[in-house]
Amino acid sequence: MSLIRSNLTGSNRWVVKIGSALLTDDGKGLARGLIATWVAQLAQLRADGLELILVSSGSVAEGMSRLGMSSRPEELHMLQAAAAVGQMGLVQAYEEEFCKHGMHTAQVLLTHDDLSNRKRYLNARSALRSIIELGAIPVINENDTVATDEIRFGDNDTLGALVANLVEADGLIILTDQEGMFNKDPRHCEDAVMLKEVMASDSSLDAMASGSSGSLGRGGMFTKVLASRLAARSGAFSVIVGGRIENVLLRLRKGEPLGTLMLPDTDRLVARKQWLAGHLQVAGSLVIDAGAAAVLKTGGKSLLSVGVVSVSGQFKRGDVVSCVDEGGRKVAHGLVNYDEVDARRILKLPSGQIQTVLGFCHEPELIHRDNLVLM
Repeated sequence: MSLIRSNLTGSNRWVVKIGSALLTDDGKGLARGLIATWVAQLAQLRADGLELILVSSGSVAEGMSRLGMSSRPEELHMLQAAAAVGQMGLVQAYEEEFCKHGMHTAQVLLTHDDLSNRKRYLNARSALRSIIELGAIPVINENDTVATDEIRFGDNDTLGALVANLVEADGLIILTDQEGMFNKDPRHCEDAVMLKEVMASDSSLDAMASGSSGSLGRGGMFTKVLASRLAARSGAFSVIVGGRIENVLLRLRKGEPLGTLMLPDTDRLVARKQWLAGHLQVAGSLVIDAGAAAVLKTGGKSLLSVGVVSVSGQFKRGDVVSCVDEGGRKVAHGLVNYDEVDARRILKLPSGQIQTVLGFCHEPELIHRDNLVLM
């Protein structure tokens, strides 16, 4: 096993994305046998301690099958209707298979707006964390029923990458109908060679990737390259690999060199901080005491309400605020978990009293360490 492939064996959280062509057996209805094999592998990985989030295509394709449609609708309202019908069958299939392994699933439908709006971003992040902590498997799909051309992700490869950013996943596994990414289109070139390990940022990949896709999906190999680059922004590796390979997920976990491994340029923690730093527009500030300032600077800890002495500005949950010490020196920037009204009410209070004072508790931290950048 190469040192690079050991990234897969030592990782703690994966986002696994499964495409339409695999799930629906090229339009012949849900491939229940394949779904059963993937679920069995996911259940084994979860039992071994790997946290998992499943991003699943297939709602539109399953709806088309159920409604007897021979080609993908072009009208938005027809796509939305097909998605609504197909989502029922898709989620039912996953629920039935995971139940065989004593596991629960949770349906999560997202639009691009959910991840671009800071408040909804944090809400989605908190919900997914809670689902994982409860031992269930989140099954995520784009909310095609309400999505419009302006807010849709465009393909679930992109959705998978953004979810990987959202939950700070170590890796994004893209299951496709190809064994991996080739330097040429293997459907037309007999001398095509599969790429084993590449940097996601390598611009030469663009010319190699095909922009075409099957009749059911919206993505091709090019969208998978772009998705790998999106995932790399938060330091996650990606693997583009054939979903029909026997025990593909279990073998990847063991470090077997299947598919194409797309590597980030920086490690996960550094990339996460860089990503946050590039999106910071301060909406307010929190003045923190000397103890809190020292903990943030040296301990890599979250900011708790007990260490905050005053609040300024008007900010909402999910906005970026500045953390300054009592001498006015900037210590950090971060995404705040409470708006300025609620933040004022919990100043200097321990986390255990937030629920009593506010009547709810979004998070025990005012700013979680993963959403904090030292200045």
